[in-house]
Amino acid sequence: MKQHPTALVDSGARIDEDVTVGPYAVISGPVRIASGTEVMAHAHISGHTEIGRDNQIHIGAVIGHIPQHLGYKPCVSHTRIGDRNVIREYVTIHRSWEEGSATVIGNDNCFMAMSHVAHDCRVGDQVIMANGALLGGHVEVEDKAFLSGNTVFHQFTRVGRLAMVSGLVGVGVDVPPFCTAGARNLVCGLNIVGLRRAGIAPENRTQIKQAFKILYRSGHTIKNALLEIEKMDHPCEEVLHFVEFIRNSKRGICRFSSNGDTD
Repeated sequence: MKQHPTALVDSGARIDEDVTVGPYAVISGPVRIASGTEVMAHAHISGHTEIGRDNQIHIGAVIGHIPQHLGYKPCVSHTRIGDRNVIREYVTIHRSWEEGSATVIGNDNCFMAMSHVAHDCRVGDQVIMANGALLGGHVEVEDKAFLSGNTVFHQFTRVGRLAMVSGLVGVGVDVPPFCTAGARNLVCGLNIVGLRRAGIAPENRTQIKQAFKILYRSGHTIKNALLEIEKMDHPCEEVLHFVEFIRNSKRGICRFSSNGDTD
């Protein structure tokens, strides 16, 4: 470990040799940090926190601290972070508030300055949370979602794969995969640019558009719309995921706003 003289590292922490710990950083408790990760100045990592390889933890970030939950009672709970994540200035990622449970972050994510991941959240891979994006407790964010600046997500909401949420938007229900949320609890179309950049085949993008129109523009109830989508000729994996995500929603999904188009 390459430790700056002013950094404080708990003797119970397990840190690989090529981890860099910068000035005034604090690592307390049974923290585990894998090789290639850099912990920059004034970062604070605590508790039963596991951090994978080649992460960048920037100035003042707080990882694994106790949750902001009035019902929290001291217990052994966890924070688990994968590989190659970029965690920028003053990001906060809190441990679970339940015994034996974990807040879980995947791989290749980017958490921009001042973003917050609350207790018991699940964040997939290649997610971008822009400056000031805030996740309440138990929020789930699927792969490649893009959460713009100063977006806020109510506890237990879910954000689907390759969904995009516009800046300053508050979300209290689930955002279906591949959709763009442009106002509070409203979707305005599909994340077409994101689908293209993700390499989704043109024929699959066409099916996703069809599924979106059946769900939001056919006049069907959600239940009947999902049945109609499943009747499509050989629905692709993305469409099947779209259906499964909506069918498993507990808080309901965003309604449709006509201030946008899927074409």
